[in-house]
Amino acid sequence: MTSVEEPARPNGRIRDAARTKAEILDVATQEFARAGYDGARVDEIAARTRTTKRMIYYYFGGKEQLFTAVLERAYSVIREAEQQLDVEHLDPVAAIRRLAEVTFDHHEQHPDFIRLVSIENIHGAEHIAASEKLGKIGSPALDVIRRILEAGQESGLFTSDADAVDLHAMISAFCFFRVSNRHTFGALFGRDLVDPARREHYRTMLGDMVIAYLTAERAAD
Repeated sequence: MTSVEEPARPNGRIRDAARTKAEILDVATQEFARAGYDGARVDEIAARTRTTKRMIYYYFGGKEQLFTAVLERAYSVIREAEQQLDVEHLDPVAAIRRLAEVTFDHHEQHPDFIRLVSIENIHGAEHIAASEKLGKIGSPALDVIRRILEAGQESGLFTSDADAVDLHAMISAFCFFRVSNRHTFGALFGRDLVDPARREHYRTMLGDMVIAYLTAERAAD
């Protein structure tokens, strides 16, 4: 059971709560990404943070809440990157390329995020669905995409009346697959999708794919 009072640390020292929680989340992120939700052990997380299982429960409430907190922080990182994206000075083609590159770079730099999302999908997104924070976080990228699409259509650069969510899914799918399926793809086809020598090739390929979709003529329904 969770105590209403903060349990003492093994060595008796009192540490800054924010720093302690951040350290627990760092290690928990690694452990959940490595072992999955079912395989991860709170005891192992406690040992690696030199704290106690009781203290982790004090801060987070339990394993399920800890995993939810890990997901919330992981999603907040990419949402922050999206919020900082400045494309207002770019033409629509350059702007949509830049947005795609932000997702490309983030997913490549955060493989644990990819694994966590894969794990959460295995669990039917039950933790995300139950999280008020994640339910409200939305995606700043969608607002940016909508503005870019409107500007591109008004200027005549984009012929497609594309949906922002569909485009977001298109960009995310390429970036996610490249990291999540790196090993199976390499084993089957002998090509490493995250080979540094081909990084710019794939980064450019993503932008080309998005622009081709947005500028392609569509048959009338």
